[in-house]
Formats: sequence, structure tokens, C-alpha cells
Amino acid sequence: MTNHISDRLKTLGIDLPPPGPPAAAYVMAATTGNTVFLSGHIAKKEGKPWVGKLGQDMDTETGKTAARSIAIDLISTLQNHLGSLDKVKRIVKVMGLVNSTSEFTEQHLVVNGCSELLFEVFGDAGKHARSAFGVAQIPLGACVEIELIAEI
Repeated sequence: MTNHISDRLKTLGIDLPPPGPPAAAYVMAATTGNTVFLSGHIAKKEGKPWVGKLGQDMDTETGKTAARSIAIDLISTLQNHLGSLDKVKRIVKVMGLVNSTSEFTEQHLVVNGCSELLFEVFGDAGKHARSAFGVAQIPLGACVEIELIAEI
């Protein structure tokens, strides 16, 4: 099963970007026992925060694309932290925060952008528990933020 995950990334045409640094006083990944906790990653477009509010100036499909881009960044952070994605036994939990109006009710569909890519990359090991919330604002005005918990 060596290079299984990296082969799947190549098949999907995904080149992992360098992992981003924390934006404040925290680390991007922390391990305790056989569990890795990844800090929230915000959506970025062309290296800058992907700013927007779902239900106001961004639609569900665009939000889903933003969430997919976060999944790629989360995978990059996991690889950087672990040295190899083959150490991941399972994606356990994903939590998505969607910058949205109080009337917007499709947060779960937005976060599918991340979940679906994790399924594609990790197969059955990518199937996870999940929460998706609408929030009034996300740091730097980003449209979506997602954090992840993995078993190694």
C-alpha cells in the first residue's frame, strides 16, 4: 500500500501546496496518542483569504469549491506533520464553519466540497463524522473554515 495516497492524489491531478503557517498563537497540527488534530484552515484563493458570505455574495457551489480547496490544504498539513499520508488510518471528524447570512441553510452542502474530496483521496478511510455550522464571521473574512481530526 506504499504511496497509495500519493498515487490517488496524482490520479486526481492534485499537487499539494506547501502547508501554511498559523495566523495567530497556535500550531497547525497537534498529535496525542494515535490522534492528529488539525487547526482550522480557511479557504484561500490565489494564496489570499477567499472572502465572502454565503447567501449574500457567494452561492453554494462556489462555497463548495472553497471547501474543496481547504481539503487540499488540510491534506498538505497532514502530510507535512506526519511525513507520509500512508500513516493515516482514518479521517475521524471534520468540522466546517461557513460564513453565511442567517437565512442561508445549505452549510452542509458547502462542507460537502471537503468531505467528498477526502472520500476520493482516502477511500473508506476518508469517511468521517462531521458538523457544519453557519457563523456570522470567520477570521480575515474568509467564506469557509474547516478543521479535521485523523487517526494514525
